[in-house]
Amino acid sequence: MDLYKTIKLPSEGIFKDKGSRFIAFTFPFEIESEVKSFIEPLRKEHFKAVHFCYAYRIGLDLNSFRVNDDGEPSGSAGRPILNVLLSKGITNILVVVVRYWGGTLLGVPGLINAYKSATEEALTNAEIIEKTVNDIYQITFGYVKMNDIMKIIKDFNLKIKNQQFDNQCIVEIEFRQNISSQVIERLNKIDEIEVFFLYTV
Repeated sequence: MDLYKTIKLPSEGIFKDKGSRFIAFTFPFEIESEVKSFIEPLRKEHFKAVHFCYAYRIGLDLNSFRVNDDGEPSGSAGRPILNVLLSKGITNILVVVVRYWGGTLLGVPGLINAYKSATEEALTNAEIIEKTVNDIYQITFGYVKMNDIMKIIKDFNLKIKNQQFDNQCIVEIEFRQNISSQVIERLNKIDEIEVFFLYTV
């Protein structure tokens, strides 16, 4: 299984209850360390909001996720957001729900419903797409091996993400995981090159 569902572009959704506003922001992402870079601008833009609760899921492993209630009662915010992602089978996605306080306590059931509903609204407004699971590799080789490397890239129609050509060349390639063994086998037949696995997206 090397297919997964995610969103194409960021989206927004809003839910209101007893004066409180819950604004959900969704972001497609592939690298866990990027999460803060999405949340910090929201904190600056919505500086009067009281909570920035979030959940994200990454990869195909059902255990690769994180939730954060950001001061709301435990289990009332991050987990409901995550449950929507799990129920829709979406991954490589971050959802941040920004709450503006309305002056009335909603109770845990009310909060669960609010965070869930805001997330569902944002996903309704998103374009959900299907993507392949891809591996990223880096190949280091001498310039004389250029034709051999490029032939493999062409034969398998591999995507070049980055390249640096000099006496010592570096090429970063991306390809569908289900052809990894075939690509690596071909590369390993070329002498005096180094192939490094970087990460999966």
